[in-house]
Amino acid sequence: MTDTGAIGIVGGTGLYDLDGLTDQRWVRIDSPFGAPSDELLFGKLGEQRVVFLPRHGRGHRIPPDEINYRANIDALKRAGATAVISVSAVGSLRAELPPGAFVLVDQFIDRTLRGPKSFFGTGLVAHVSMAHPTCARLRGRLAAVAGELALPHQAGGTYVVMEGPQFSSLAESRMHIGLGADVIGMTNMPEAKLAREAELCYATVAMVTDFDCWHPDHDHVQVADVIAVMTSNARHARALLARAIPRLAAGADPCPHGCDRALESAVMTAPEVRDPELVRRLDVVAGRVLQPAVAS
Repeated sequence: MTDTGAIGIVGGTGLYDLDGLTDQRWVRIDSPFGAPSDELLFGKLGEQRVVFLPRHGRGHRIPPDEINYRANIDALKRAGATAVISVSAVGSLRAELPPGAFVLVDQFIDRTLRGPKSFFGTGLVAHVSMAHPTCARLRGRLAAVAGELALPHQAGGTYVVMEGPQFSSLAESRMHIGLGADVIGMTNMPEAKLAREAELCYATVAMVTDFDCWHPDHDHVQVADVIAVMTSNARHARALLARAIPRLAAGADPCPHGCDRALESAVMTAPEVRDPELVRRLDVVAGRVLQPAVAS
């Protein structure tokens, strides 16, 4: 098999390692955007190279509002990832999505206040499209394997991302339902936006742990209840990834949905006035489109 790139896995709450991973080694990856959540775990599933990053760090040390999302995505791309599968614990906003269900997200509503949310800034401005924030190719392949494993899942759904680390108030939970969201969590923004800026195919496996507080039987979300469901969810997520990843040839062909070309017409700043320090920091994230300008 030709080495065509690695698949990055961002493990959320409850998923701190992967089953069946061979040639394992933890490696520190330095990023110009600061320290990632942890070292990265390199290995293989079948012949496919994998790079795993625990989003909250091993032992769940980092709350969602303090994660260095820029460093995480930058480090994954530096490690050779061309696609990222995000695994995240979420609350359900729909009666038909009970605890234990998986949602393969295709849309987000970002209600976070945290920043920064972009690799770009003053001196180098870019605007990427987020109309379709997850990769349909990755999402479809994950849905097919979820079906084979008979995992309860929904192909498609809207994930509303709240600030955290507190859970929702009842009024907020009802508002999120009114927005048309299916699930709620704290971590996939700005992660998905940064993955798009880094021209990475990105997919979210959202694992439902509870009904959020809108449900009369779940009006007080308890960490102990969430952890109980999370243990089962993590086992199913490992099974899903173990079967799906060997079938995914990361970067073998251009993404039919343009994820790997997201910056093609996104950079607005003229080459002669770009901040050279920011260009340097973006050597891996945006080097494909910035490097010709640097060379000239």
